[in-house]
Amino acid sequence: MSRRVLFLMSMALLMLLSGCAQKVNVRALEPAEIDRVANTKKIAVMAFENDRVGLSGKIEANLASFKIDSKSYFTMISRNDLNKIISEQRVQNSGLVNQKTAVKVGELIGAQAIISGNVAKPTSEDSYFYEIRTRCADKKCSELVYYQVRCKKRAVGLSAELRIVDVQRGDIIFGDTLNKYAEYKHCSDYSNALPSTEMAAQRLATSMANEFTYRLTPHYKVFGVTLLEEPDLDYTDEQEKLLEVSLQYIEHGRFDKAEQFLSELIDSTGSQSYVAFYNLGVTKEAQGNYKEAKEYYEQADSLMLEPVEEINAAVLRIDSLIQKRQKTREQIER
Repeated sequence: MSRRVLFLMSMALLMLLSGCAQKVNVRALEPAEIDRVANTKKIAVMAFENDRVGLSGKIEANLASFKIDSKSYFTMISRNDLNKIISEQRVQNSGLVNQKTAVKVGELIGAQAIISGNVAKPTSEDSYFYEIRTRCADKKCSELVYYQVRCKKRAVGLSAELRIVDVQRGDIIFGDTLNKYAEYKHCSDYSNALPSTEMAAQRLATSMANEFTYRLTPHYKVFGVTLLEEPDLDYTDEQEKLLEVSLQYIEHGRFDKAEQFLSELIDSTGSQSYVAFYNLGVTKEAQGNYKEAKEYYEQADSLMLEPVEEINAAVLRIDSLIQKRQKTREQIER
C-alpha cells in the first residue's frame, strides 16, 4: 500500500473521529431583535389593506399566544374593540395607517403600539420542462430504457409592508417590506398535486407571520458544545476512569454525577487539568449557570500552554451569553 493511500486513510479516520466528538446541547435565552417593542407590549393589530391571506390575523394570533417562561409576553387589544373605536371615530382603516392616525386610535383604545400593514397581491408563475426517467426494458432488467416526463414548476411570491407605531412617542418603531418566495414542482408521474396559488400564499403568510413575530420576541436558541475527551496531562488509570465516567454521565444528562467525578479529577490532578475545568464549565453552561461556567472556563484558559479551539470559543461565548441573558431579562421585565 502506497504512502499516499495510507496518508489519505489516516486523514479520513481522523475526520471521522473528530466528527464523532461528544456534544452537549445548550438552550440559551436570546433577546428580541427589535428591542423597543419591549416598551410597548400592549398592542393592537389593525386589519391590513388588501389582506387576502389573513396575515394580520396570523400575526395577531402569534403575538397573543406567545409566552416566555410560561407567561404571556404581550397584552393584545381585541379586534372588536379596535373596530368599534375606528367606527365611532370615523377613522379610515386603510391598512397601512399613518403615524398620526395610529397615535389617535392607540390613545383611544389604550394601546402602546399599533401594527398596520399593506399586503400585495400574491404573484404566481408557472413554467414547464421535462425530466429524464429510466425503467427496465425487461423482467431481468438487463437493459434500461430512458424516457421523458413533463413537469410543471410553480413559483409563488408574497410581499407585505408592515409598520409598528409607538403610540406615546408618535414615531415608527419598525417599518419594512417583507418578502417570501417558494417554488413547487410537479411531474406527470407524481401522485401529489401542485398547491394552488391561494394555498401556497397562505403558507407564505404563515411563514411571514412567524418570522415577524420572531423579530419582536425573546426566544430560546439551542446549539451544541463539544466536550474534551482526551487527557491533557499524563493521567493515571484512575484519573482516566474519572474522565470516562464523567463523560458517560454527561451523555445521559446526569450533570450532578458528572460534576462529582470532574471535581474529583480536578482535585486528583492538583487543579492542573484544563480538560476537567472545561468539561465542568460545559455542564454549568448547559444548566444555565453562566457565572459558574465562566469561572471554570477561565480556569481552563489559564492552564492552556497552547491554544485550544474549544476553550477559546467558550471564553468568548459565555460573555456573550451573559450579556444576552441580561438584555432579555430587561425586555421581559419592562
